[in-house]
Amino acid sequence: MPVAPLTSSLVYLTTDIPGTGGVIKCRAEDFIVEEVPLYEPTGEGEHLMIFTEKINRTTIDTQRRLARLFKVKRSDVAYAGLKDKRAVTRQHFTIHKPDPSEDDKLLARMGHTPIKLLWAARHKNKLRRGHLRGNRFTIKVRDVDPASVLDAKRVLDRLTASGVPNFLGDQRFGYRQNNHLLGRALLLGDWQEFLDEMVGRPTDDDPWPTKTGREAYERGDYMAALDVWPKKLRHDRQALDALRQGKTGQDAVETVDGQQREFCINSFQSAVFNDLLDKRVRDGLFDKLVPGDLAWKEDGRAVFAVDEATAEHENGPEGRIRTLEVSPSGPMWGYKMTQAAGQVAQWELDALANYGVSEDDLGTGAYQIDGRRRSMRIELKDPQVSAGADEHGPFIQLGFELSRGSFATIVTREVIKPDGKQEAENYEQPEKPE
Repeated sequence: MPVAPLTSSLVYLTTDIPGTGGVIKCRAEDFIVEEVPLYEPTGEGEHLMIFTEKINRTTIDTQRRLARLFKVKRSDVAYAGLKDKRAVTRQHFTIHKPDPSEDDKLLARMGHTPIKLLWAARHKNKLRRGHLRGNRFTIKVRDVDPASVLDAKRVLDRLTASGVPNFLGDQRFGYRQNNHLLGRALLLGDWQEFLDEMVGRPTDDDPWPTKTGREAYERGDYMAALDVWPKKLRHDRQALDALRQGKTGQDAVETVDGQQREFCINSFQSAVFNDLLDKRVRDGLFDKLVPGDLAWKEDGRAVFAVDEATAEHENGPEGRIRTLEVSPSGPMWGYKMTQAAGQVAQWELDALANYGVSEDDLGTGAYQIDGRRRSMRIELKDPQVSAGADEHGPFIQLGFELSRGSFATIVTREVIKPDGKQEAENYEQPEKPE
């Protein structure tokens, strides 16, 4: 079974342009994300919409804090998408609170929390996943020669013209970069494999507490594992605590937060998608349609079948490939997903089989997933690049907007072209598929 082509091993689209080097996220203020809304609040309704700013906080943690503050269930606090933890993020939430009489008092209490309130207004509907136009990013690259800003501009110009390969970034694969393997185990109903992969199999790269805990797990000493396991790794601890109580492997797996299990399955889908997109970029086909493709229409986010005549027209000077209105799509695999045809269908089936998973496993196991299509490229909107220096030293600053579900780190890696495997952060998990 192959290792998922995580960011460090994915092909660059701009291989002929030198990388700037450098690093991102040296501090939270170097990575700013602002949600671009799909609509504005109506000014009335059962939901209170708030626009917040937070630093070094996950969306899920913020959701929990808001639920406690507004005295509602966690499910009554909704958001359109998850944001990076190590960043300054500006994001919308809705809170189901039909009675507005306490709005002012409760909003005032936010002044005593790490969550900054930017504005609030009443709205008729609950926010749903995907209910955003996209995100605007402002990113400083540190430890870099400012003169390399010219190479950064060349990269952004190329990506603007061709589109950005719509890879799913390292954030999707978790702090140990193995969420896709956990998702595979869930799909196959292999509970022991899930637990071994989640809290076992120590390596020399593991920090001391988790390495010691993994060794204790493998001895069957679950209490000793819990004693040293970092409290921030909440989902790992849920599984260990269930085992400590003598629960079965399946029960221990199902003790793990349901949203986390769903993220793991989505990570498996993401790994297969990245495999296919990596192949098409290498073959020069990520921005071309071939017969059998399901073409993605950016306007409406729907797909249509491609035959030889359609491919020839859309790839030509009068076609919509050139204008980024239409792109090839790839599978976020599921048993109800619309499938490609011909050679493209075989590529997609082969990629799934490479992970030891069949179509039947997607629809008949303990975890059934519908699946969907995902565009293989995205538009880089309003790109900006500049060089400067501040009290922390020189930097190159990148600015751009991406549509929802896309990763800014896929753009920055094309600019930086880091050497070797980057250390994975303890990222927040990705948003649920739309």
